Amino acid sequence: MNAAAHYFVTGMESETVAIAHGLRRRDPDLLDRLIEQYQHRLLRYLTHLTGNRALAEDLFQETWIRVLERGHQYDGKHEFSTWLFSVARNLAIDHLRKKHPASLDALLDDTEHAPLVPASDEPSAFDLLAEHEQAVEIRAALAAIPVEYRETIVLRFQEGLTLDEIAAVTRAPLGTVKSRLYRGLNALLPRLKGSQS
Repeated sequence: MNAAAHYFVTGMESETVAIAHGLRRRDPDLLDRLIEQYQHRLLRYLTHLTGNRALAEDLFQETWIRVLERGHQYDGKHEFSTWLFSVARNLAIDHLRKKHPASLDALLDDTEHAPLVPASDEPSAFDLLAEHEQAVEIRAALAAIPVEYRETIVLRFQEGLTLDEIAAVTRAPLGTVKSRLYRGLNALLPRLKGSQS
């Protein structure tokens, strides 16, 4: 490993360890900084995962409460974002189980009830209209594919997680993550091409 790579890895490790220590101490300044740093990514992920902005906001709040309550469980060996997204995902699954007592597989395989398209936060100014329309088309296309594929695509391309991090968040084998990504893109691309014609 060259010196720059070693410095980067060491810097990342020291940051995650510092976060782990701060969470154990329940450092309010650290929590504020983490919320500020991850709020948009986390809310966007939960909105895509649930298909419901109001539910996503509730789960967003519950996620940060859980981080405060169980921050001592974060060991600092992995990226904080991986642990954070895992906490949020587990809360979403718990909510869906309470609302619809069924297995997650059954929820993921339910093709009759497509998830709602997340509400847009885009401003409606005329100069953003083209960008807004494209975002609506992408959200609609994402909402039309199975949730396990949508989740993997959002984590990979919107949140920038690596395949290993996605595997940690979803607790799925790396091969399954790769398969979901491949199948999700294959399901998504024709829908996007169809909306452009």
